Amino acid sequence: MRRSTIRLITVLATAAVTTSVVAGCSTKNQVPSIGYAVDAAVASYNGASTLGASSGAAAVFGRVLTGFFYTGPDGQQVADTDVGTAKEVPGETQTVQYRLNPDGVYSDGVKTSCDDLVLAWSARSGKFTRPGDRGPVSLFDAASTVGYEEIERIDCQPGSKDATVVFRPGKHYLPWRTLFTATEMMPAHVVAQAVGVPNVVNALQTGDGAVIGRIAEFWNTGWTVNAGALDLTKFPSSGPYRIESFSAKDGLVLVANEKWWGAPPETKRIVVWPKGTDFAAKAKENALGVVDLGAGSVADLKLDGFDEQTVASRSAEQLVLATGGVFSRVEVRRAFAQCVPRQALFDTLGKAGEPAQHGLGAGVLNAHVVQQDSLYYPAVIGGADRYRGADIPAATATLASAGTAQPTVRIGYQGPDARRAQTVAMIAESCRGAGITVVDAGSPDFTPVRLREGAVDAVLGGTGAVPGPAGSSAGVVAFAALRAGSGLDFGGFANGRYDAITDQLAGEANSTATLNLLTEAENLLWAQLPSIPLFATPRVIAFGNGMQNGIAGPTQAGTGWNMDRWVLQR
Repeated sequence: MRRSTIRLITVLATAAVTTSVVAGCSTKNQVPSIGYAVDAAVASYNGASTLGASSGAAAVFGRVLTGFFYTGPDGQQVADTDVGTAKEVPGETQTVQYRLNPDGVYSDGVKTSCDDLVLAWSARSGKFTRPGDRGPVSLFDAASTVGYEEIERIDCQPGSKDATVVFRPGKHYLPWRTLFTATEMMPAHVVAQAVGVPNVVNALQTGDGAVIGRIAEFWNTGWTVNAGALDLTKFPSSGPYRIESFSAKDGLVLVANEKWWGAPPETKRIVVWPKGTDFAAKAKENALGVVDLGAGSVADLKLDGFDEQTVASRSAEQLVLATGGVFSRVEVRRAFAQCVPRQALFDTLGKAGEPAQHGLGAGVLNAHVVQQDSLYYPAVIGGADRYRGADIPAATATLASAGTAQPTVRIGYQGPDARRAQTVAMIAESCRGAGITVVDAGSPDFTPVRLREGAVDAVLGGTGAVPGPAGSSAGVVAFAALRAGSGLDFGGFANGRYDAITDQLAGEANSTATLNLLTEAENLLWAQLPSIPLFATPRVIAFGNGMQNGIAGPTQAGTGWNMDRWVLQR
């Protein structure tokens, strides 16, 4: 077995490769297929919802639900010109003109339209709310409102291919290419049919609370993905693949979308094996062609014959802490952070097999929202000094100052995951000396919402608490996950100054001002500790013999970001 750097993999078979090898050949019509193992949890088709974003929808459905941009293998935003074009229009007010491809059509025959943009904006703008115990609550369970909340209006004639997005006066959202992206533009016509309205554009403009409530309810729950129980009429595709079926036994089967107007996929059938699959068994069965898993997460995984690499990903392995319950006092969060053996965890579990690229994965992660390969990173990490390694005397003293005796901390994660189980075990061993009991609360059905519900005290996961592929170079999710009211703010962190900093950073082009704001943000987060960063999540990415055109994608889009170009050389 050899290791390689992130590059185009073209591994020609050295011997005749039968249909069953690395493919998990279909018995249905004998259509050749490629098996794709990825530890995203298939839970929702809607990647913009809290459930979809926190389960890793972007890593599974990126070539099923397309957008104007997608996350490339280095974490950058790449324009998808098959979908359409997007360009800023010169003027005092930030305006972006979107034009959908005239040939664009969903797999059910309905044309793509600007209605899809209006639905995405409405769901993520935060403007549709209901009264709650602590103030207004959004009707839409959106992962975040970042960027979308800065949009004042979208000029769209229902059914049109053109949309003009106008931002609020005085606002300028620099990462606007992170809006209306793959897995975040949902089929508006499906919603209209489900709630009984001609189109969502007019329905959302009417102000009819009952109708908008029904739209929100479907957007929140109508695209939930349950194995063996899919009404495929609700899941049309706008990409080169569409869903054929999903079951625990046969995986998530994606087949070529006959209505796709771009270059047809090279391989007509992809079988996605998501989190919960016995990956070691699938590897033994030669059912896998591409593997994208957390390094060390699968015990006894044998990838003989694969071109395999272990790389540092864009995802930040971290502990997301509750700000209530046992951690309601910041002193207890600080004591816990002081006993977490961050350096030992990196040395034992966090090192990637390849040399760090531009600093990514080079050592313990000492920032919450600034990435290790950022030019700003060395200047903003001073707040991490007191938490570099386990300091049991300091943790004991801090805990005593809080007046909290022998707290118990339940750490949840989606299992099975051997590396995260070992992470919790190492933390438990270290923190025991400070009088803190750590309980492994990982389970196969775990979701980060349990932190919000009080069932656990911390979540062990990646950026946005995602169990599998996560992260991008823009870092929008990392910032959003700590904003008050964000769907991804599972720990309930609320700090007005942090929110103001993130708002300012989104429109700040001056490097000095950016550095000052990032430094302030990191100092604030190390003082308040809504999360404890550990290391850049290492991932094993492997391609089987005969695989061509595989390009490792250690980001939120996963290595499946270009699955429509995969070829199994036989």
